[in-house]
Amino acid sequence: MTMTAKQFAQRALFAGAITTLSIVAAARLTYSIRQSDAAAAATPAALPEVVVSRPLLREVDSRLGFLGQFSAVEQVELRAQVGGTLTAIHFRDGDVVQKGDLLFTIDPRPYEIRLAQANAQLETATARLELADRELVRAQALQRSLAGTAQSVDQRTADQRAAQAAVDDAKAQIRDTQFDLEHCRITAPFTGRIGTHLVSVGNLIAGSRAATSPTTLLATLVSLDPIYLDFDMSEADFLTYSREHAGLKDGVPDRVEVALSDEQKFTRQGTLDFVDNVLHRSSGTIHARATVPNPDRLLTPGEFARVRLIVGSPVATLLVPDAAVLPDQSQHIVMTVAPDSTVVPKQVETGDLRGSLRVIRSGLSPTDHVIIDGIPHAAPGMKVAPRDGAIRYAASEGQG
Repeated sequence: MTMTAKQFAQRALFAGAITTLSIVAAARLTYSIRQSDAAAAATPAALPEVVVSRPLLREVDSRLGFLGQFSAVEQVELRAQVGGTLTAIHFRDGDVVQKGDLLFTIDPRPYEIRLAQANAQLETATARLELADRELVRAQALQRSLAGTAQSVDQRTADQRAAQAAVDDAKAQIRDTQFDLEHCRITAPFTGRIGTHLVSVGNLIAGSRAATSPTTLLATLVSLDPIYLDFDMSEADFLTYSREHAGLKDGVPDRVEVALSDEQKFTRQGTLDFVDNVLHRSSGTIHARATVPNPDRLLTPGEFARVRLIVGSPVATLLVPDAAVLPDQSQHIVMTVAPDSTVVPKQVETGDLRGSLRVIRSGLSPTDHVIIDGIPHAAPGMKVAPRDGAIRYAASEGQG
């Protein structure tokens, strides 16, 4: 279809209007963007906000923390004194046995036979002694009446002494056999928990009095209450303990607090009763041991536990949240805010944990403003916007 000149002119006019409107809109948009950029450049960037607080000052005692392992106060390997056939086992593996309880029985019949033989030998020796006594009396009477000789008296005296020696030997044989017979019954030397039996009924047992073969291990027995807790002190901790301990009054026991691996609080108490006299050269540590009551028998030899040794009386101490203490290689730092709102790191010497709070031994003053929140946004030397906060310390914090 052929377009007329009038229609062509109308369309050209419409296209020109659209183009003009587009140019105007683009110009306005560009101007608006430039105004926004200029406003943003004129407004300074907001400073990162952090929460600060002064260190908490509390009276807390001086402590040292260690990792320890329980061991039995008494531990024994049960071995037979005499040899023979095992005829009975009188416990179940893992039982708690009382002192004097019968544990094993060895066939006593061979020792009963030996005891009967020893008694018979004693009777024979006793009869010979009685005869020798009478003959000595007669020989002495004949010598006094000049009907006998001194040689006869000497002979009868020797016979009497030999008979007495035979009686003494027979009595010793009886005691020896009674000893063997009594040790056919193996009993618990103390109250404790017994392990698994290592021999079965019917086995031939080698006793310690038989020199032809090594003894047979029957079972092991460990005591339960009280129980030892062994741990090692580093040289630095030992020096701290020694200095603090030197200031305590004589006779004051060293108290330790104990927490098992699944316990958060140190609810068990014990007493430090041994510190070794030499530091080990290879490890640079010294061995220590505490005695811990175990009335519920929950503590078992071989278990691990955390140990807290109280080494000093309560003194004024600074505390900060443990999250506010940052590791720096082998050192620790705490971020603080100066009066001009500048972040200043301070190197500190830390102590143990009191709940969620860390003891600060040195490096901070009570007037420092410590960053307790917003640490990721605080770099040394930069400006921040500090906001006051508070460090909380509950009574339970001192027990954790």
